Amino acid sequence: MIGPQPPHGSGDPHAGPEPQGDAPPRSAPPARVPLRLSPKVLLIDPVRMLPSLLLPLVGVLFVGGFSTRSYAWAALGVAGTVVFAIVRWATFTYEIAGDRLETKRSLISRSVRTIPLERIRGVDVSTPPMHRLLGLAVLKIDTGASGNDEEAELDGVTLEEAERLKSVLLRRSARPEVHVADMAGPHERVIIGVPRRWLLYGPLSGAYLLTPFALAGGAIGLAFQWGDDLGLDRDAAWRAGEWLWTHPYLLLVAVLLLVVAMPFVGGLMYAIFNWDFQLKRRDGYLVAERGLINRRSVSLESARVRGYEIVDGLAERWAGVVRVWAIVTGLGDSQTRGQLLPDVPRPVAHHVTGDAIGPYRAPLRPHPPVARNRRLFRAVFPWAVLALASAVAIWVTGTTLWLILLVPALLLAGAGVPLGLDRYASLGHGYDGVRLAVRSGSLRRSQAVVERRAVVGWRLRQTWFQRRAGVLTLIAGVGAGKGGYSAIDVSEAQGAGFPAEVTPEWLAPFLLEPRTPPAG
Repeated sequence: MIGPQPPHGSGDPHAGPEPQGDAPPRSAPPARVPLRLSPKVLLIDPVRMLPSLLLPLVGVLFVGGFSTRSYAWAALGVAGTVVFAIVRWATFTYEIAGDRLETKRSLISRSVRTIPLERIRGVDVSTPPMHRLLGLAVLKIDTGASGNDEEAELDGVTLEEAERLKSVLLRRSARPEVHVADMAGPHERVIIGVPRRWLLYGPLSGAYLLTPFALAGGAIGLAFQWGDDLGLDRDAAWRAGEWLWTHPYLLLVAVLLLVVAMPFVGGLMYAIFNWDFQLKRRDGYLVAERGLINRRSVSLESARVRGYEIVDGLAERWAGVVRVWAIVTGLGDSQTRGQLLPDVPRPVAHHVTGDAIGPYRAPLRPHPPVARNRRLFRAVFPWAVLALASAVAIWVTGTTLWLILLVPALLLAGAGVPLGLDRYASLGHGYDGVRLAVRSGSLRRSQAVVERRAVVGWRLRQTWFQRRAGVLTLIAGVGAGKGGYSAIDVSEAQGAGFPAEVTPEWLAPFLLEPRTPPAG
């Protein structure tokens, strides 16, 4: 028999070799125990389901005449939501198994989602109001995939578990290529805490100014959707519309009230979303925390940040404030997750971006004068044509009704001159040896600053009108953010020279040295 023989005195001929000397016996590896969400989430799920059940329950009560049977059916519906929430909680587990995160759900069919830790780009932690009351949080994992279907969400973990998972996932997914400042700096450092008085800049951004109109539109849509259940049919809506048509001043007053409410309601919504905004550096990550009702924490891996985008509008420019977004590789929903700063003074934004990502130290180069002519033409010509057509209509028809178009067209054509000049002044591009920058826009001016290593290609685009004017659009392809950033209406010399300056090694194979003719 080949193999180890049992020692003398062993009663079992099939027993393996006994431990030699003082060697400790081998122990079995610990069994993996899947984790569940906090049981407190069972107090949240039924409440979140109630809005969708409200109308059916009211209908059951009305149809049943508020009898004992109708109350029983309503109670049965509420109990069904509770049972469904319990089943969903009991059949969902998660665990970190080796180098991956696994989530499992076995409600009807078994579903397993596996996320390699190395693919995790960021971890968001938010605390909606009901979660905050119960000490819970929502943890969302960003893998950089397109769409939310490729991401994992743990809705209902304790705050301690959320912080533990966040620390573990970010530490396991982080690459060794971190900045020197991350290695030498403290464990956590606050880069900036936005003072609350700067929340007064919120209405200048324009993003929240239309909130009153959005709320009014949502209320009207809700009334139409629930109209039948509330006893408001289409005939009633039609009669209300006819009554408003015969009383136009009421409609005008409502519109004026909404306009007056724009800065106040918009500023309130801005303050709620950006309350106590803090930008921190923590273990190789940039962490942005904000929110009053729903406190949210977004982590961006510093090694994947390739630059930043500084944005301002006309009103913000007048006040000297800007907003900042990070340009990150593989980041989904970058307009929300990538925000580095709300409205802050411009010098503060440049200081923070220089500290958190890196400064840009070169002036922007102007574009040729023909680009100014193109900006002026686009801003003035359409309104001038409309004004001319209105004047011709007045002369032909002899009616002054066309003044309704003539006067606004003349005003907009006149306003187009400073607008076109400002759009031209906003054009520019530059390179400081480490980062390149492109800027354009007026009503929404945007300057993108991108690291040279992030450029993956160049694209030259020229329309028929640009070809006639001798200009073109140069697009720097970037594997982050929007995927490409454009320098609009540069000269043909700039379009050829700028890529050669930023990425000269790409053109080296095409620049052949002249051959020396053979002697004799």
